[in-house]
Amino acid sequence: MFEAVALGALALDAAVGWPDSLYRRLGHPVGWFARFLGWAEKWGNRPVWSPFQRRMAGIAAVLALLGMTAMVAWLLQHALWRWVAPWHWISVVLLAWPALAQRSLHDHVLAVLRPLRARDLPVARQAVGMIVGRDTDRLDADGVARAGVESLAESFCDGVVAPLFWLVLAGLPGVWMYKALNTADSLIGHPEPDLRDFGWAAARGDDVANLVPARLAGALICLVAGRGWRLMGRDARKHASPNAGWPEAAMAGALGVKLAGPISYDGVMRDKPSLGDGPWAGVDDLARAMVIYRRACVALWVMVGAIWLR
Repeated sequence: MFEAVALGALALDAAVGWPDSLYRRLGHPVGWFARFLGWAEKWGNRPVWSPFQRRMAGIAAVLALLGMTAMVAWLLQHALWRWVAPWHWISVVLLAWPALAQRSLHDHVLAVLRPLRARDLPVARQAVGMIVGRDTDRLDADGVARAGVESLAESFCDGVVAPLFWLVLAGLPGVWMYKALNTADSLIGHPEPDLRDFGWAAARGDDVANLVPARLAGALICLVAGRGWRLMGRDARKHASPNAGWPEAAMAGALGVKLAGPISYDGVMRDKPSLGDGPWAGVDDLARAMVIYRRACVALWVMVGAIWLR
């Protein structure tokens, strides 16, 4: 039912992304979610409360966020479907468009690749620090590139495949509930002691929401690369996340390199398992990963179009 809307939103996002002028004037819905979550954390993540109380508060916060998001999205969609006919689908496209990030992701990773090619490591570190959570100040050029490849693969799911999946499946309520849940996971779904209980519902909910999209993202990467299936099946479950390992292992197999491995967060080195075989990913591999990413986006367009025309 929403395939035409999905294609329109994809086309608009690919053409202009989310322009800075709009961001300055309107912000972005993700920012609205973040403000609500900031208030909810102050209210419900109280150190004096027991772990059980903080977990219940976190569940209540996530349910409230999803409920409000679903209600507003459904009311808007219903009103447009009823009052703006026969051009209602264009209005829905405009409201779905900000939920997709294929252009934004491409541009952010390109901002890492360009200074790497110019051998400007400080600028490359700063750019990759905008899209990853690890420490970047001591990364060499290949380390920056590897972080970029991993972020590109994982965010292909979170920023493109998953929102599109939920848009096609459930329209505006589906795509914006996913974005709300994914934002909650990013902000409060952390394993650190201060957020472990309050953020439990956000983390587990995001895991469930990405189960199908993550595997679809990995499959698309392998499909357009013509390789990587075996390594994806072998290494995806090595990742701490039940979902991020699928597109990351697929990208490692598609490139014939290793990703992940030991990573520093907040000055603490964590010994994570590597994904893939061969040499560690480097600068040239980031450029190759971007080609695969663009092809995978095209394959996603074709898949949605085929569903629409079935």
